[in-house]
Amino acid sequence: MSVLDRPLVSVIVPCYNYAAYVADALRSVLAQDYENFELIVVDDGSRDESAEIIEQVLQAHRQSSKVRRIEFVRQENQGVSAALNTGLALAGGVFVATFDADDVMPAGRLALQAAYLAGHPEVGCLGGVAVRIDEHGAILPKRDKKRLVRRYDFHGALAAALVVGGNIAVYRRDVMHAVGGYDPAIKVQDFQMTLKIAHAGFYVDVLPDVVTLYRKHPHSLSKQYKSEYDYGLQVIAAYRDHPGYPSAKARLITKALRMAVTDDKAYAWQLLRQVPLTQWDRQLLKRVRHLLLKKGRLERKEHV
Repeated sequence: MSVLDRPLVSVIVPCYNYAAYVADALRSVLAQDYENFELIVVDDGSRDESAEIIEQVLQAHRQSSKVRRIEFVRQENQGVSAALNTGLALAGGVFVATFDADDVMPAGRLALQAAYLAGHPEVGCLGGVAVRIDEHGAILPKRDKKRLVRRYDFHGALAAALVVGGNIAVYRRDVMHAVGGYDPAIKVQDFQMTLKIAHAGFYVDVLPDVVTLYRKHPHSLSKQYKSEYDYGLQVIAAYRDHPGYPSAKARLITKALRMAVTDDKAYAWQLLRQVPLTQWDRQLLKRVRHLLLKKGRLERKEHV
């Protein structure tokens, strides 16, 4: 297969104040062995040295990379969804891979996912497995779960509150345009695009392969669980009349409780009261046990 026979993949990297990590992210993208990809970097009004570092990395690695085209855009801060819309407007690929500026892309990732999408036209959004790394890039402990490809239609994706994260996702560009791109008012961009594409009638598949190294650090979204929950409610509000809505809300609450049970017990109890007994599952019971048995943040401080 010649280079031009391989579908063009547009990699979009939005960045906001990730000067400490963006160089690693861009180098990992530029090191991909897929022979038909372009890179679009959107700096969303960073107030640190992100833009300067981006320019340096792109200049240093442009010649040694297989990348066919590079675009670097700087705009005033509008949020990650707006930054992705900017990148999407510039993208020319058949497929679009979004990637977070604080993560690392493993070798061979673009080739793997592009080949799968090319062979499965019914799939509009493709994910994979993320392995966690710390602030310095060291791999964090994780249980090795042997899985097959998981497939979701819209009902399954909504009921599971499925989020195919931007650091693992590859989409069909024409489908992203057909569903209207990202809503800039909703900050959880990955969740809204996952459900939009499934709602448009395409499957969402998740590969068992590792497709990103996800960096855990103090500014990662998982630390902002309250706002993430609120934005999640905004996403599923469009599907309030669907039978999968109650399950989706329960799953969002379960996710928020992971940190709330020790960070803010009053808030955790407030969330828990909103889950009907018909939506309780093993994961929620685990959260309840932690809520009852683990000391909260204020309790820990009192014992210091």
